[in-house]
Amino acid sequence: MKLGYLSRAALAFSFSSLTAIAFAEPMTYIIDSGHTYPAFEADHQGGLSIWRGKIERSEGTVVFDKEAQSGTVEVTMDMASIDFGHAGMNEHAMNSDILDVPQFPTATYVGQLADFVNGSPTAVEGELTLHGVTLPVDLTINRFRCQPHFRHGREVCGADAETVIDRGAFGVTYDLDQGFFPEVKLLITIEAQIPPEE
Repeated sequence: MKLGYLSRAALAFSFSSLTAIAFAEPMTYIIDSGHTYPAFEADHQGGLSIWRGKIERSEGTVVFDKEAQSGTVEVTMDMASIDFGHAGMNEHAMNSDILDVPQFPTATYVGQLADFVNGSPTAVEGELTLHGVTLPVDLTINRFRCQPHFRHGREVCGADAETVIDRGAFGVTYDLDQGFFPEVKLLITIEAQIPPEE
């Protein structure tokens, strides 16, 4: 029995679609440190005001599989680059009574992209290592988008995510006995792009 033209076309289309899916691979995006700034909001004096700051230097990768709707995130943050917008506080934060940067120079976050909606993740399920302590920390992704870069054309992905951690659980207990609140809100803006071909 011979296949009609439409049947052959449909079969060819189905085969090509299956082949494309079979050969689709996760893409690795390198974090653009110039456009990635993990930021934070922390209490000052038990509700008197809010300290805001950011980590100036970070690096890592995002692996994203659009077809499988899965992926991973790995970020390393240079804690010596923390910036409160106050030179004295920046220096004090390095000391052993707060972040102890000489002993714990980096913080890391490793997680899995999760809860995909319309092809985009809305959460990350992962672990944060801070001050030598590793604990589960999940992120809510408020926005996630991938598109060609407007200058060089290589694909770039951007995301805006947030969560709240208890700094005391990570051993950062400075002035908690004076009534400071332990909750720290993390506000993470990230851009990562496919590297140029060598």
